[in-house]
Amino acid sequence: MQSPSRGRGQSGYAGGMRVKDVIAALERVAPLHLAEAWDRVGLQIGDPAARVRRGMLCIDLTEAVVREAEAARAGLVVAYHPPIFEPIKSLTAGEWKSRVIMRCVRAGIAVYSPHTALDAAEGGMNDWFAAGLGGGEIKPIRLAACAGGGMNKVVVFVPIKSVDGLRVAMSRAGAGEIGEYSECSFTLEGEGTFRGSSKSRPTVGRAGRFERVKESRMEMVCPASCLSEVLNAMKRVHPYEEPAYDVYRLEQAAAGNAATGAGRVLTLQRAVSVNELLARVRRRLGVKSLMTGVPAKPRAVRRVGVCVGAGGSMIGEAGEIDAFVTGEVRHHDALAAVERGVVVVQAGHTQTERPYLREYRRQIVKAVGGEGVEWVVSREDGRCWR
Repeated sequence: MQSPSRGRGQSGYAGGMRVKDVIAALERVAPLHLAEAWDRVGLQIGDPAARVRRGMLCIDLTEAVVREAEAARAGLVVAYHPPIFEPIKSLTAGEWKSRVIMRCVRAGIAVYSPHTALDAAEGGMNDWFAAGLGGGEIKPIRLAACAGGGMNKVVVFVPIKSVDGLRVAMSRAGAGEIGEYSECSFTLEGEGTFRGSSKSRPTVGRAGRFERVKESRMEMVCPASCLSEVLNAMKRVHPYEEPAYDVYRLEQAAAGNAATGAGRVLTLQRAVSVNELLARVRRRLGVKSLMTGVPAKPRAVRRVGVCVGAGGSMIGEAGEIDAFVTGEVRHHDALAAVERGVVVVQAGHTQTERPYLREYRRQIVKAVGGEGVEWVVSREDGRCWR
């Protein structure tokens, strides 16, 4: 771990940044709309308005990593794998993941996960891995055809006279920012109807009576990372006892960016032998051993499929390739690929991911700029793997 600078506060960087502003920088490196639909990316633990002076990077948020983050006084941990993935039914000290979550909450440590967004991003994990295997053309196996996880649209129905106040409150919470413009909204006037029960306390009209009210439909875009904060601000300022609102997940074309998507295919400038490919994989990842499946009559390797982590499912989508390099593949998928003449290289799930963290740190520092956040890479992360 790098030592904090002296004379700049307890964590080394006085002032720091708000968590939500750090997240905005993280999403410039790996936009969340690139993540797979099944993934659980984004801020998982913490207050977006809290300030952070030191961030820690890891692949897996274990108890050892949390203790390390506490000792380093890190206010934010960027954990590549989402620590909260399946629905949580209870939080008890008897289960390790629950202990991790509770300890982060007690310590005020925010937790953010980029996962498959970082895999798919330009300059992300898969690009870094492929680039280390030799010069040539790199393209995604599957293009990021649409964007959907990073932005929402909040639509709220409000009395016309209350529109301006509501817009300001939601903007301050993070809604309505488009490029260099803020407080962006669209409003359309119409008529709302309701009949309150005998227990209701309507702002307009009387309980038990059918009412018609002139209202505005106001729409504002909102990053997923601050959706909760925006909705809380809306409910706090809205004059109605029960505001009517909708949240839409936005999907849009990926702006024709042919450099983002799942997996990569590297077309080498010059074909290499299987042994040379294996040597390059070892150098890039810093590993000594690989599990390989080699056809009876292997051909020279020119086109290489690459996917970090558990990327075996991408073999069939990679097209005509000579080799496929990933962390892990199901046995029968690997066997089928070898029978088709494809060399299959398994370097270990976490072993294909963890070496990227120092490159990720470099990109984050560049994206955040000199805003007073120090970034360190966890030393405890991955100690259990031999």
